[in-house]
Amino acid sequence: MPAPTARAPAAASDPIERVTTLELFFDLVFVFTITQLTVVLVEEATWTSLWHVGVMLALIFWMYDGYAWLTNAVPARGPRRQVLLLGGMAGYLVVSIAIPGAFDGDGLTFGLALLVITAIHAWLFLRSAGEGSSAAMRRLAPMNLAAALVIVAAGAVGGDVQAVAWTAVALLEWFAFRVEAGFELGPAHFVERHGLLVIVAIGESVVAIGIGAGSRSVDAGLVAIVTLGLALCAGLWWTYFGGDEEVAAERAMTAVQGPERARMALVGYGYAHYGVLLGVILTAVGIEAAVAHPSEHLYTAQALALCGGVALFLGADAWFRSVLGLGRGARRLVAALAVLLAVPVGTTASAAAGLAATTLLLTGALALEGRSPAAA
Repeated sequence: MPAPTARAPAAASDPIERVTTLELFFDLVFVFTITQLTVVLVEEATWTSLWHVGVMLALIFWMYDGYAWLTNAVPARGPRRQVLLLGGMAGYLVVSIAIPGAFDGDGLTFGLALLVITAIHAWLFLRSAGEGSSAAMRRLAPMNLAAALVIVAAGAVGGDVQAVAWTAVALLEWFAFRVEAGFELGPAHFVERHGLLVIVAIGESVVAIGIGAGSRSVDAGLVAIVTLGLALCAGLWWTYFGGDEEVAAERAMTAVQGPERARMALVGYGYAHYGVLLGVILTAVGIEAAVAHPSEHLYTAQALALCGGVALFLGADAWFRSVLGLGRGARRLVAALAVLLAVPVGTTASAAAGLAATTLLLTGALALEGRSPAAA
């Protein structure tokens, strides 16, 4: 997860404290990839599809977070930088379009678009960041570019070679590439940027409600099921944003410096947020199925997506809280286990009952948590 923030000494009087509208625009384009990954699982809910989605999300999110670190170090201001960032957005749009067929003939397109994204990121970082971050990026950029080239080559070959190579690259990026000493970042901007990403991603689950409703006639049953879906999305929001969590996260990152702050960013906002995003994708798959056919039973895969997605979101949130010392992590793990109890409800009663049970278990756990001390 590429690089990060340290302002050049000359720019110290102009700190990056808030996310710009261009960065938010960038995030809106990026989140289209979440929609497309959801589509893959809606069309074919198999373990192979889940593997492919997990790998693609890892490759895509690695470079997305690279851009989050980039704009934390380099202001998204000035025509040249803004045009290049728009070029990165175009790359993400092409990646998104290629996602449904990435393992069925569109792998080369996916790879070439990701190569463009990677090249723009490296160019902007090396040309515009402060000396410390630029020096660290000079060590990381060649590995990022080499990884992108492997993705291109494997995408051209396709088949098992592509699946294995892309998996290997994803693992190398996240677990072998180091966040080098020299990378620094500003907590206020970094926390806000990722919070905006999560709220926009949760919006994907709301979109799934509308897609699931489709052309169904508006009656009391439809109103009830879409309200349940919205309540579950609100539960995800409550999980991540309830209380003053962003303020606490900013304080936690401000309290450490240098490599320790970079490690906190990599683990908390990298690894853990990967789980958050994958949880949103799976939850959206389950919500769409439940809203589309509320009176029918959920297939096992759909029920696992619905309940397992919420459980994964809770588990990833617990990990994130543990890394930043925000508390409530253990309670979130208990809530994650509780939500899984709704799986047989969806498969044996009805999709609507499964959605209702999932929503009640999540919101009930959060409500009980709110009535007890925040430690844990």
